[in-house]
Amino acid sequence: MTQPDPFELFALRYGTHTGRSDADNFDDGDPDAAGSDLDYYIWVARRGDRVFVIDTGFSDAQARPRGRRLLCAPADGFAAIGIDAARVEDVVMTHLHYDHAGGLEAFPNARLHLQHAEMAHVTGPAVSHPPPHGAYDGDDIVHVVQQLYAGRIMFHDGDVQLDPGLTLHLTGGHSAGLQAVRVFTQRGWVVIAGDAAHLYAHLHDDRVFPVYHDRDTTLDSYRRIIALAEGPDRIIPGHDPLVARLYPEFASPRDGKFVRLDKSPFDTPV
Repeated sequence: MTQPDPFELFALRYGTHTGRSDADNFDDGDPDAAGSDLDYYIWVARRGDRVFVIDTGFSDAQARPRGRRLLCAPADGFAAIGIDAARVEDVVMTHLHYDHAGGLEAFPNARLHLQHAEMAHVTGPAVSHPPPHGAYDGDDIVHVVQQLYAGRIMFHDGDVQLDPGLTLHLTGGHSAGLQAVRVFTQRGWVVIAGDAAHLYAHLHDDRVFPVYHDRDTTLDSYRRIIALAEGPDRIIPGHDPLVARLYPEFASPRDGKFVRLDKSPFDTPV
């Protein structure tokens, strides 16, 4: 079987959150024990002029009230790898939580790829009740709705191929319409888990991040992304600081950091 042409695949570490407890990261965690920091990433798949941006991050105005630190404006960081955000044509939204769906105004010419279930949830009555509401930013959702009326959203119901080397896979769990992204690279298929797993520990220990739409579906999503990947070193969790340490650095925009996910990690993730 002919393999697709490989994409380059990058992760931009653009933000961080320190001082977390174990209970901040696991729904069965110890509130008195220290927990892992979280890092915040945007991912880019590039093959020649074909570019897919995966998520759009958050702004400083969104970060500060939540105690997060913005390391670099995500769209500004793209210049470090030769990408003009204003010319990007495809943005995959893994889901619409504030740390994945901010800054859409930097991509005025992009079509958004979004699961129908995610849009239905964030514009329905469920988000009027905490805790789901806190994970979303109302201004972000309004901007997404504006893109809908501008004809710039492609809705998907389940798994879909956007390119022979890039596919979307509905996992749900963390959010109603969470989707993972599978990308073919020079080292084989790599799965961007989005927030199906925040940390490697969620996958390895069958533990759950305390923000979720459905806990059982979250656990099921681990099996899904493991099956999609070609090995444990080809799963990229959404917020693990290990990602920025394990993979080779490609560029450093201001205080941010691009690493190459199409290259093998220095060590096998544990």
